[in-house]
Amino acid sequence: MVNCKKTVDKEHATEIARPETTIVEVDSTLIDSTKLGLNFKTKGNYDVLLSAIQSDKVYFKSQLQQNETKAIDSASAYLKDKLLNHLVPHWYGTTWDFNGHTNIPNDGEIACGYFVSTTLKHLGFNLNRYKMAQQAGLIEAQMLQPKSELKIYSNLSFKALKAKLNSTYEDGLYFVGLDNHVGYVFIKNDELYFLHSSYCDNKVLIELAEHSYCFQSNIYVFAEITTNRALAKKWILDTRLSIPN
Repeated sequence: MVNCKKTVDKEHATEIARPETTIVEVDSTLIDSTKLGLNFKTKGNYDVLLSAIQSDKVYFKSQLQQNETKAIDSASAYLKDKLLNHLVPHWYGTTWDFNGHTNIPNDGEIACGYFVSTTLKHLGFNLNRYKMAQQAGLIEAQMLQPKSELKIYSNLSFKALKAKLNSTYEDGLYFVGLDNHVGYVFIKNDELYFLHSSYCDNKVLIELAEHSYCFQSNIYVFAEITTNRALAKKWILDTRLSIPN
């Protein structure tokens, strides 16, 4: 399993996100935003959003000391909302490129692995977005969840895969590694939506997984994100997400 991007060797010590992004409409004939409870339009200034997320982490850390269960539950819901409804809308329409690794939505190009690692970093996870994006999908998944807890499926029809996922997972956002691609899968009301920087459409988009050519694969590796309590706690505590040995 390889990622749909090319290695970028240079590590940048400082990353700056710029405020201006392009508002991109998602085809409402394909995705019902109201039904899904998703926002497809940008809200406010991206830099302000990133700063607010960092401030919110401080609040969740204080709550963790008072009631860990409640804090983690709240953080999980927060992460789902911030990623899908606040961060990602700025990225819709950003151009895909095999070598793309922009840190600024709709300014430059972004490969599939960098789309995942960059949005997770902007969400406040403590990780190196370059090193994460340069890994195979299985390794990226292990940065989010122990290998023993991952779900790996191979040689399944879409119908069979969908049935297994719906019997295993609840509604939420998941990482998926494919033969030569990575992205997010959003599960909602038993339906699968693929959120990714698409080499098929040459841009960042969300679409029904069943209709996505890019979602076709011999192997699927899933890691929990918004349903992952251990990961939510790492986010609160700013624990480093490192490449597994």
